[in-house]
Amino acid sequence: MSLARIFQRPHYRSEVTLFLNDLKQTRPELDRQQVEGRALLWDKQIDRTLQAEFQAGRVAQKPYVYQTAAVPD
Repeated sequence: MSLARIFQRPHYRSEVTLFLNDLKQTRPELDRQQVEGRALLWDKQIDRTLQAEFQAGRVAQKPYVYQTAAVPD
């Protein structure tokens, strides 16, 4: 007997799983809308040469950026 079968709960469905299954049945367009929404911000092609130029053009930042003048010892 495998260890997975000891802890198996065959007919259990959590409230969240039931809610999500019901939501997907009542609103079948939800998956498509989710993919479209993700494409707005996340699924983008990255221009690697442009990213390399941005990295090369970075200026080193001071340890404390708000300190403008040297502090006397």
